[in-house]
Amino acid sequence: MHSLKAVLLLEDGSIIYGRGFGSPGQAAGELVFNTGMSGYESALTDPSYYGQILMMTYPLIGNYGVSPSYQESPKIQVRGFIVREVCNIPTHRLSNQDIDKFLKSYNIPGICEIDTRMLTLKIRKYGTMKAMIKAGEILPSPSELTDLLKELKDMPWPEEQNLVADVSCPAGAGSGSNLIPSNRDKEIAPMGKPSGTQNETPKVVVIDCGSKANIIRELLQRGCEVITVPYCISAGEIKALSPVGILISNGPGNPAHPEIMATTVKTIRQIINSGKSPAIMGICLGHQILALAFGAKTYKLKFGHRGANQPVKDIRTGKVYITAQNHGFAVDPDSCPSEVEVVGVNVSDNTVEALQHRKLPVFSVQYHPEASPGPWDNKYLFDRFVSLCQNGKT
Repeated sequence: MHSLKAVLLLEDGSIIYGRGFGSPGQAAGELVFNTGMSGYESALTDPSYYGQILMMTYPLIGNYGVSPSYQESPKIQVRGFIVREVCNIPTHRLSNQDIDKFLKSYNIPGICEIDTRMLTLKIRKYGTMKAMIKAGEILPSPSELTDLLKELKDMPWPEEQNLVADVSCPAGAGSGSNLIPSNRDKEIAPMGKPSGTQNETPKVVVIDCGSKANIIRELLQRGCEVITVPYCISAGEIKALSPVGILISNGPGNPAHPEIMATTVKTIRQIINSGKSPAIMGICLGHQILALAFGAKTYKLKFGHRGANQPVKDIRTGKVYITAQNHGFAVDPDSCPSEVEVVGVNVSDNTVEALQHRKLPVFSVQYHPEASPGPWDNKYLFDRFVSLCQNGKT
């Protein structure tokens, strides 16, 4: 089925041979792994993976094909794809192509038939590392491999760039539905408003740092008017839109990148300090940006949290939720100011998973309540946000 030969190179000098699939070519980025057993379509199209080479730890990928219904953006966002075994005979009624053709349609190279368990253990031990996939009809010669390894080692880390700028919507994007893939085959139907809320339609501004489409769908289903704006929007421009709520989306890269600090973080800080803040919700990168706006600090995790089974404990109730996550940075709890309360932690490593302001209608979560992929247990947080937008109560 796969006629391509492929090699995976790691910055530590490792050279791993496999079989290529998807598009022939070369791709380099930060190698990360996802522990989900399903949801590869959503993961491949999640803008939070921009700049990265994604490896799935589940050994068989592609068995239910690819459907536009499960895309989180209009295109594949990863730079390369690594799996143990590819299935190109999918069996699912919604599938319209196999994973090989899907990658080819966006010129993304993949490599299969390699030991993904070994690679996962390597990343867990040494941390994420730069990697390169080279796929084609012939393998690189020894001298070419030497040159490729040097090129890889000299390559800057993707997070040193402002990755958000490449995935955020352009100025004037307008309606939130513009972030939903146009080929989605399921109609978005309003699901009604949370109980106890007023009847007016809440106007919500989504600061698009690389938003997943399902964030927009969840807001639209709750009857919100959604306006998407680029990450670099000013506080004055947001104020002119008169929103009752602001949602800071997920996205790729370093939340403390100088350009993010000078734009998104600055804007949120000005809104919070203006004396009358609308309801604000942060998701993933948005959670980190909100923490930075309050004066907290962030740091890079050794290998991040990426998967659909991360346990998060609500400190206030003691209840544990199973969450979907995709992030490589975290908030330093010791740097949080007194007015910001840590209300959720990761059961596995005690990293910060949720923040809430003690007085303002502002909260954030490190995980993904919109799922896609992952459990739906935390969609109630969108109800909470809409309630905050409408009457200031949760």
